[in-house]
Amino acid sequence: MQHNQPSPAPSSVSPSPRASRPLSKNYRWELMLLLFCTYFLHQIDRAIFGVLTKNIKIDLGLDDLQIGLSHQLLFFVMAAMVPVAGYVGDRCSKKWIITISLIFWSAATMITGTVTGLVGILIFRSIATAGGEAFYGPSSTAMIASFHKETRARALSIHQSAVYIAPMISGFLGTAIAAAFGWRSVFYIFGGLGIVMGAILIFRLRDKPADSDARSDAPDNSPTAEKIPFWSAVRQIVRIPTVLLLTAGFIAVVFVNNAYLAFAPIFIEERFGVSEMEARGYGMFMHFAAAWIGVIVGGFLTDTLVRRWKSFRLVLQTTVMFLGVPMIFLIGSVGSPQTLWVILFLFGLFRGLYETNTHAAIFDVVPPKLRAMVVALMLLAAMSIGSFAPTLFGYFGRLYGTGDGIALAFRIVSVAWIIGGICVLCALLFTFKKDRLKD
Repeated sequence: MQHNQPSPAPSSVSPSPRASRPLSKNYRWELMLLLFCTYFLHQIDRAIFGVLTKNIKIDLGLDDLQIGLSHQLLFFVMAAMVPVAGYVGDRCSKKWIITISLIFWSAATMITGTVTGLVGILIFRSIATAGGEAFYGPSSTAMIASFHKETRARALSIHQSAVYIAPMISGFLGTAIAAAFGWRSVFYIFGGLGIVMGAILIFRLRDKPADSDARSDAPDNSPTAEKIPFWSAVRQIVRIPTVLLLTAGFIAVVFVNNAYLAFAPIFIEERFGVSEMEARGYGMFMHFAAAWIGVIVGGFLTDTLVRRWKSFRLVLQTTVMFLGVPMIFLIGSVGSPQTLWVILFLFGLFRGLYETNTHAAIFDVVPPKLRAMVVALMLLAAMSIGSFAPTLFGYFGRLYGTGDGIALAFRIVSVAWIIGGICVLCALLFTFKKDRLKD
């Protein structure tokens, strides 16, 4: 007589060998290296166009206003795409969002080297490149936050330092490559490097397992994570007053930065009559080297003091914004390049100290499940409004000449940092204590 054996109970989870493999204790720092390199390519791609503005203007027959419009379209496309990027980043694998976007924008960068006129610049530089880059920010910052808790400000500061290191060397490197091989080769080289980096991410970048951080900051793309409808997420975020005030400060920073990246090198060359290498090299290096110092020092300083002084992030941001106002004004007022290098260094230092806590301060008042979305909304606001800065500078350049027109524009936009500083101060004094998440 045949007896039926009881069937074993089915397993509720059947992870693949790769998915079940535990992460090493040091993987969070390998993650930082991978994302730093990716963000470096993201930022150098954005910087080299400004570095090579004069070459592109001459070769393609463009003027300052057309250059400004190409930057505005780039930032506007990024602004339009980042809400989608944030929504997708809270629901899909951040590894694949980051990897695919890197490969896409790198391919567009390579094609930019083949264009023959304004239309090609607008399609491949302003639209395609921006569309790929838009998806990187929300997913990368949320991924870093999920792997780092006690070291969050430090980790985000290291990641943010790519914003400074890439432009810092782009002036010297881009000018040297363009002088040796032509400006188009710069786009071929950095686009190709991005595709290689994308291949590395396929094999090394990993999402955080859903059960590895039950205590805090569970990743938003885990199977058990709550999926919040898009408009519900937006409504929750915009009802946090501190988010709105800190976003206003971020808009001010992005507005000035967009204009600086687009026109600082050619402005310095035209205004002070220095060589291409000096204008592009020192113009980018002095500002961004100081900003790098500021963001690293600010990260360690914040991680040390914020444990005892919960509002320290906003105190630091408010202070350095007001200190940065006269530096921006003086960029358009000083009469010698030597004095300008000092002003650019101080402006960069204050900017870096501010940006140490751009995301960390927001994350103090926004729950983990909404972090990719809040980064996306911040970028939407900042890039939308900030997209007008290059066009404003280009208009003044066409109206009064590159040297005098851009100088006047810098003096005018210093007001943006006054407004931003007031907004962050209001968050510090009136809303942060109420909005801050409980430990």
